[in-house]
Amino acid sequence: QVQLEESGGELVQAGGSLRLSCAASGRTSIGFAMAWFRQAPGKDREFVASISWNGGSTYYADIVKGRFTISRDNARNTAVLQMSSLKPEDTAVYYCAAGQWASSTTTGAYDSWGQGTQVTVSS
Repeated sequence: QVQLEESGGELVQAGGSLRLSCAASGRTSIGFAMAWFRQAPGKDREFVASISWNGGSTYYADIVKGRFTISRDNARNTAVLQMSSLKPEDTAVYYCAAGQWASSTTTGAYDSWGQGTQVTVSS
């Protein structure tokens, strides 16, 4: 199994940018898709973005398309979520996940999860 650890969450003003990182360890020799989900207080965990094992395919939730960019560096076993034009409604705990298919947007399709990193966007 893959272990994941997120970093980079912090308080930022609306309109600002933030870069989240996810470091993978464990069975990283096997190709896997990586994804970002987020969960705001009182809401379900929702899909944000995903990337295939070789970085060739990316997927985004409509609400972040054009503002967020997902990328990965397999040599460093990391995935990055670059967020720009942040809005207060982007406030949530952001989770990194690993699974088989990047086209999957449901939590059940990912079997490894990090502990999450808090992103707070002030208005």
